[in-house]
Amino acid sequence: MGTRPDAEPRPAGTPKIVGVVWGLLVLNTLGSAGAKTIVPLPRSLIQMATMGALVAAFALALAVNLRLRIRASAYVLLLTLLLVLSVISSADLESGFGALFRCARLALFVGTLWLLSRWWDGGLTFVRHHIRMYFAVLGSVAAGLLISPGAAMPELYGGRLVGALWPLTPPQIGQYAAVIIGLTVLLVLGRRTDRTSAAVVIVPSLVLLALTHTRTATLGLLIGLVLAIGSLILTSAAARRFFTWAVLCAVVAAVGFASALQAWFLRGQSKENFSNLTGRAKVWDALLAAPRSPSEQLFGVGLGDKSFGGLPIDNSWLAVYNEQGLIGVTLVAAFIIVLGGVALLRPPSLQRACAIFLISYCAIASYTEAGLGDASPYLLHLALAASLLAVPAAATPLSTREGSTSEVSTSEVPRRRIPRWAQRSEVT
Repeated sequence: MGTRPDAEPRPAGTPKIVGVVWGLLVLNTLGSAGAKTIVPLPRSLIQMATMGALVAAFALALAVNLRLRIRASAYVLLLTLLLVLSVISSADLESGFGALFRCARLALFVGTLWLLSRWWDGGLTFVRHHIRMYFAVLGSVAAGLLISPGAAMPELYGGRLVGALWPLTPPQIGQYAAVIIGLTVLLVLGRRTDRTSAAVVIVPSLVLLALTHTRTATLGLLIGLVLAIGSLILTSAAARRFFTWAVLCAVVAAVGFASALQAWFLRGQSKENFSNLTGRAKVWDALLAAPRSPSEQLFGVGLGDKSFGGLPIDNSWLAVYNEQGLIGVTLVAAFIIVLGGVALLRPPSLQRACAIFLISYCAIASYTEAGLGDASPYLLHLALAASLLAVPAAATPLSTREGSTSEVSTSEVPRRRIPRWAQRSEVT
């Protein structure tokens, strides 16, 4: 997306290949399950592509960071502990050999984040990579809609938008659209992009979000933006104006289009189906009522496909409890709390607002979507938040950079103060 003349440049020393690595991580987290595509794609082929993208991302990150320079990150450290826990819980193969494969995938994912942490400096470079890559994914969704509207909005999903070229479900599309809409709105408020480029991203994404009828993504977008913009109100006149106009528009929409909004929100469901969250509550109750040994309660049964009894769990906390136990739930809660706490302690800034939006969105989505315990877009969103909250590294002294003190200029050597009595003695 375009940038304003006063937008901050790409930080010196950040290789362009880092953006390629980030894009490969996005590709890996797209998953391999979803709607039927126009051209049938074998799931094994999609899995090879996504796993190959992760291996390539790790290899490129290692190639560009051969000296293994990393930055301290509480978030990635907690992810590493979650990885260790996942290996322990999967070692007895209660969930099959697929659990070890998922552990290997999570290991490569976390390792790539460690290698990329070298360039986490609190800048907006990774935000732009994030927006561009997910906008490209949404572009494939829009292309599938234009090529075959029937395949893109099948009756199997109640006429909701799905990926017709790459198998993507409505919640996935809604998530990607909501995240890039929120980040782009914040970039506009921070004057880091021009309005034309922002409109090119926001308008099509809003249309796709509406076609998915995804309530979680919509609520996450609205609440996340309220919290993020609220953190800028005291320091940004643009944020105050936007917030005022947004409230007025929301009131008008609620009054004038109440019936249409209610119909969109209910998606033709009965009140009983809506109250049990489209059947999710039944799966949750069965999972919590299932007998577990003490070790399964603490460590879980190992990484799986986020399902219970053949049905998707669709709740990050219960999925983590099932696969990584109470210890896993504690670790996931810890990195959410740590990121949120650091964001609240930072002074108001655009980077802080973007981090607050991402953290709040992932926290809201965790109630009806799984993904916080395994390599997923949600962990990637939180990694982006961690990069935004990182403190810029101090400038390296010239002597350290060049490995020698003999080339330090005389202007950098501290001057000794000569006492007055010594100066008088030299004159005499």
